[in-house]
Amino acid sequence: TTHYLFIVVVAVNSTLLTINAGDYIFYTDWMWTSFVVFSVSQSTMLTVGAIYYMLSTGVPGTATYYATIMTIYTWVAKGAWFALGYPYDFIVVPVWIPSAMLLDLSYWATRRNKHAAILIGGSLVGLSFPLFNMVNLLLVRDPLEVAFKYPRPTLPAYMTPIEPQVGKFYNSPVALGSGAGAVLTVPMAALGAKLNTW
Repeated sequence: TTHYLFIVVVAVNSTLLTINAGDYIFYTDWMWTSFVVFSVSQSTMLTVGAIYYMLSTGVPGTATYYATIMTIYTWVAKGAWFALGYPYDFIVVPVWIPSAMLLDLSYWATRRNKHAAILIGGSLVGLSFPLFNMVNLLLVRDPLEVAFKYPRPTLPAYMTPIEPQVGKFYNSPVALGSGAGAVLTVPMAALGAKLNTW
């Protein structure tokens, strides 16, 4: 029981790191203007934390449990901003759970093989996370209008939302985010496993 309580406490604290990786990336304006940064930071943070807790317990399903804690925590933050008078779409809750389920599935299907979880599960997280979240972001009513109409007081000048120049620097943020996420999540998963052995 103490072991699982420890996991809950640390998971909640790591949630603060995950949802704020890249400077408030779960806010509508920042997520839309820097989707690649969002994809890379979130997929790597999810993988490191999930691998760490999954290998600590040795139980498939721990990664999904970890992602669920982060999801609940972020919905609480979303509700707090909504209570302050901000629109419902001001915060978009990242979709962590399906990618974490793929990580758990790879761990279970390979008979709890740590290296398979890192290689296969990490790759699945990096490839699937940007896709799930792009679908989630497409459901936002008008992100740029929300960003301009409800600016955050903590938003620095260099992060002021601007009309994105689609195709100017890259043609597909989903493809770029998925590729970079997949490449980076495998070594980051190995880092999570290494932390677990210390």
